Amino acid sequence: MKKHLIAPSVLAADFSNLQRDIEMINESDADWFHIDIMDGVFVPNISFGMPVLRDIKKHAKKTLDVHLMIVNPDQYIETFASLGADILTVHYEACTHMHRTIQAIKATGMKAGIALNPHSSVNQLRDIIKDIDLVCLMSVNPGFGGQSFIENTYNKVKELKELIQSTGSVCQIEIDGGVTNKNAKKLVEAGANILVAGSYVFKSDNPTETISKLIKLDF
Repeated sequence: MKKHLIAPSVLAADFSNLQRDIEMINESDADWFHIDIMDGVFVPNISFGMPVLRDIKKHAKKTLDVHLMIVNPDQYIETFASLGADILTVHYEACTHMHRTIQAIKATGMKAGIALNPHSSVNQLRDIIKDIDLVCLMSVNPGFGGQSFIENTYNKVKELKELIQSTGSVCQIEIDGGVTNKNAKKLVEAGANILVAGSYVFKSDNPTETISKLIKLDF
């Protein structure tokens, strides 16, 4: 079994050549598509919405990992399930009744994830860690791609790994933001299972090779 997965972030793709970039991911060693949905309210940016996700689904041949950076995510759960999302991650900071939200996601057949902003403590997940499939640790402030990696993320990964092991949870640890050759190996060593990489992949001279190196940690 692979030690970790790579999920290129479609937000960093070339939207004038989106099908080309989707097919690049299909043909690469990448494991998932990471798709950020932003509403301009929860985060200070607006990304793509339902029609673009529907079109991505037409061409994507790998897992769709959908990350909702929106307020009131509950009202869209069934919509994202119908659009073909395999994993739906909501922000801890955006949900008042997290148990109910997670149950609603799982009821559609999707896997359920919780994302934490950089300032949020992993201890807030103690009472729900066994009910979720994934924790997405934001290693930049959410809203924009291309930001610098927050160094305290390593400590959060280790804390989260300890919480998962101590509770008997099987949930995975995903890192989203600023992932590059400078931190990928250290993140995996700390306990991360999934690395989301956007600008580092799509702005490289050879995205397919960059993805392969992230998987092999060959830097």
